Amino acid sequence: MEDPHPKLRARAVTRTFGRAAEAVHALGPVDLDVAPGEFTCVVGPSGCGKSTLLRIAAGLLRPSAGDLSIRTAARRPVAMIFQDYGIYDWKTVLANVRFGLDIQRVPRREADTRAREWLRRIGLADFAAAYPATLSGGMRQRVAIARALAVEPEILLMDEPFAALDAQLRTILQDELLALTQTTRTTTLFITHSLEEAIVLGDRVLVMSARPGRIIAERRPPFPRPRSGEIRSTPAFAALKSELWDLLRAEVGTEAAA
Repeated sequence: MEDPHPKLRARAVTRTFGRAAEAVHALGPVDLDVAPGEFTCVVGPSGCGKSTLLRIAAGLLRPSAGDLSIRTAARRPVAMIFQDYGIYDWKTVLANVRFGLDIQRVPRREADTRAREWLRRIGLADFAAAYPATLSGGMRQRVAIARALAVEPEILLMDEPFAALDAQLRTILQDELLALTQTTRTTTLFITHSLEEAIVLGDRVLVMSARPGRIIAERRPPFPRPRSGEIRSTPAFAALKSELWDLLRAEVGTEAAA
């Protein structure tokens, strides 16, 4: 049954880059609904248009055809987290986390309080005065997550935020993000190459085809919330990961043959 009030809705969204004979059909058509409070993960082969879809949702790109709409009440309803952190080297950790609040003209005392609370929640309270150059990659990504969540967005867009991290740190941050988002219940659209990441975090996992990316499958991980990273060791997790890989492998093969 179609959700009559999704937070995000895409209908026949496509995106083409270039013109005429050199045009590249990168995405679509894509139809997508994301319900309030839902954590939706999108997986697919490299170059299938996953990040393009997210950037259209963020308003950073226009679709070539179709429509993507966001239903929210806030003036600045969306926050985005990038793979390359997107934080400012010349600002302290506290100032980076407070940045979105400053743009919203939240009074400085309130903004500092909220930023410090998020630093506490992500385990960086002792680094408020530090600069990003002194932080590890995982700590920088924590700062980016705190900055996004501090503005209390109605929709959180995440573009492979842990892709540059090593496997152990990636697992740790997956579990931290899982705990945070289960508390906030922020509507989230999360792009990833990692099937494990998608299953651990997602209420729903969407599989995209090779370019031009279309949604070819949907699976709902059979793990009730609240859940923890311990689901990784269950037979149901292994079975779903294998099923998703079979779907994805066929698309990777299609891409390689193109």
